Amino acid sequence: MAPIATEIKLRTRSRLLEVTFNDGLRFELPFEYLRVHSPSAEVKGHGPGQEVLVLGKQDVGIRAVEPVGQYAVKLVFDDGHDTGLYSWKYLYELGSEREQRWRQYLERVRDATRVDRA
Repeated sequence: MAPIATEIKLRTRSRLLEVTFNDGLRFELPFEYLRVHSPSAEVKGHGPGQEVLVLGKQDVGIRAVEPVGQYAVKLVFDDGHDTGLYSWKYLYELGSEREQRWRQYLERVRDATRVDRA
């Protein structure tokens, strides 16, 4: 069964997007995590190996969560980023793979910082 979001709560003070799915699982997704993992071409690129490392989004906020049909939402970030549709499937993946994806992101940041210092 495909995941379907049944409830979405924007927690601005704690900087979390809380998403509950039809299987009962609930994920709390930090704004920064959502921003650096945006499904937009600006972040994902147009093919494998073209991903862009997004930095400096620790304080990013979300101004709006706009529904897109019955399958996704568009997140409007306060840094002006508002492209990319977060499908239910993608939000579910972000929630269930959060630790692994965040660890990989931090490793990429560390590696990029090393290159900049060299």
